[in-house]
Amino acid sequence: MGKFIPLDVLMGNPEKAAPSLSPDGRRMAYLAPVNGVLNVWVGRFGEDNYRPVTNDTDRGIGGYVWAHNGRHLLYIQDHRGDENWRVYSVDLESGKTKDLTPFEGVQARIEKIEKRYPDELIVGLNKDNPQLHDLYHLNLLSGDLTKVAENPGFVSWVVDHNLHVRGAVQPTAEGGLNLLVRDSANDEWRPFLQFPPEDALFSSPLGFTLDGRAMYLRTSVDANAARLVRKELASSEEKLVAGDELFDVGGIIIHPDTKEVQAVAYVRDRLDWEVLDDAIRDDFDAIRQIQRGDFGISGRDHADKKWLISFTTDNGPVTFYVFDRVSKKPIFLFDHRPELKQYTLANKEAFSLKARDGLELHGYLTFPPDRGRTKLPTVLSVHGGPWERDTWGFDPESQWFANRGYLTIQVNFRGSLGYGKQFLNAGDREWGGKMQEDLIDTVAWAVERQLSDPDRIAIFGTSYGGYAALCGATFTPEAFRCAVSICGPANLKTWIESIPSYWVPITNLLHRRIGNPQTDEAFLWSRSPLSKVDQIKIPMLIAHGANDTRVKLSETEQIVAAMKAKGIDYKLMVFDDEGHGFTKPKNRLAFYSATERFLAEHLGGRAE
Repeated sequence: MGKFIPLDVLMGNPEKAAPSLSPDGRRMAYLAPVNGVLNVWVGRFGEDNYRPVTNDTDRGIGGYVWAHNGRHLLYIQDHRGDENWRVYSVDLESGKTKDLTPFEGVQARIEKIEKRYPDELIVGLNKDNPQLHDLYHLNLLSGDLTKVAENPGFVSWVVDHNLHVRGAVQPTAEGGLNLLVRDSANDEWRPFLQFPPEDALFSSPLGFTLDGRAMYLRTSVDANAARLVRKELASSEEKLVAGDELFDVGGIIIHPDTKEVQAVAYVRDRLDWEVLDDAIRDDFDAIRQIQRGDFGISGRDHADKKWLISFTTDNGPVTFYVFDRVSKKPIFLFDHRPELKQYTLANKEAFSLKARDGLELHGYLTFPPDRGRTKLPTVLSVHGGPWERDTWGFDPESQWFANRGYLTIQVNFRGSLGYGKQFLNAGDREWGGKMQEDLIDTVAWAVERQLSDPDRIAIFGTSYGGYAALCGATFTPEAFRCAVSICGPANLKTWIESIPSYWVPITNLLHRRIGNPQTDEAFLWSRSPLSKVDQIKIPMLIAHGANDTRVKLSETEQIVAAMKAKGIDYKLMVFDDEGHGFTKPKNRLAFYSATERFLAEHLGGRAE
């Protein structure tokens, strides 16, 4: 087998990540560890003079953004995973960090920053009602917060390019969405567009045009796959901008000044860009020649002469460049985990199969290098969401499994995003039903082709994937040798009844897509792993963050108590300083180390 990759190389902090150009293009920021904790570093672009400008000593900073004034950096941070985010600014002139939303038990969201208003932004705060985010104007220089929009029951807002709140999305009783607009910040709201329940997960407003007279929308109304359209506010005239019959419009690139759409992306087996603006066609052609992999554009300077480019590949680290639009040449910045180049990484191969009812499923196989392709110990890795999807590119978990000797299978079961609304809506009320059957059919497909050893298959996942792992252990224990569940719901009724307060406005959508605890109690119980806990016959490892707000720790506590009462063996890991997933490197490494030993014991792979 290939050289053993230490866990911290794959799962610890990256050496550098998330670079971002300053508005004037003269400086660059990125994330890098300081004493083992991710912080923001800033330096002059092209020089080796970077220094940390934040001093987080706990969970690390997961993301940040430049204010358009070039003086401030903004980031959000919560406490021990409670998701009560606060907005912080770093003044690069004074070096001081300021908490801009210093409210206990309140979640802040950055709603809008705009190039033409460099010292201002719009933030959302659920300060007055935990279920609803009102909007506030925030002045970065003074720190003054002024409420500009009271929330009567909206799930999201649309702010125009003058920082005026002129769009809002309102949930319906049936699980759909209504889009409301107004001509100015002082006018009354009026209905603009309805997204029926079958389109609600695909459709959303993307933003206003520069003049504010039209709106860009992603919508699957009157189509199978979500398209990009432009709709006039006054006449409701609609124009198709881009679309595909089978795949939803994904990423969108908008010109920072004209606000016109320049390119759209579709996530098929790989990421495909469709260029709409001839002014950037040569740029895209040049970027495609830089290296192997799928690329994204994550930033542009104000002059639009420098673009920040990231390339992801299946068998190497994520690589970052600055692309000079004048010379059409790339400037290499860094690999996020350069140590990986010392090791042999695995390729990620697309596959497809037909489910038992004929629905076509797509996914990815990652084979361990130098171990052959026959009757391998296997990990079925189930993505979260479930309204998300697995994609091609660098995946540390798949590389970890492959390096330890396992075939990794990732399948986009029905209910996954990206494949059109018929595919996604086929997952309605199918948690633990046909969505789970898709997983079992995928395992059977791999066994039939002698890719997987039927006696050495594990199911592994986080969030919805954790739920699927619990279902695998309880509904179909004969299909798996062992299961690993992270933050997975065990009782669908109690989980839906305990969702975070700021999810309450989408309750009707959850009821439509999963089930209503008031009217579907028996149905939800039949789809809950807790209802079949006595069928567990395989070893289980369950992990959870004590401060998880999306899936409460009580979900794990329920199934662990039931297993204990029935004398069923299990391994449990609870992290007191984590939420929904494990952010701190020491916790990640502790979890993956325990999982590695667990899988080696039951599947026969290798471990540190």
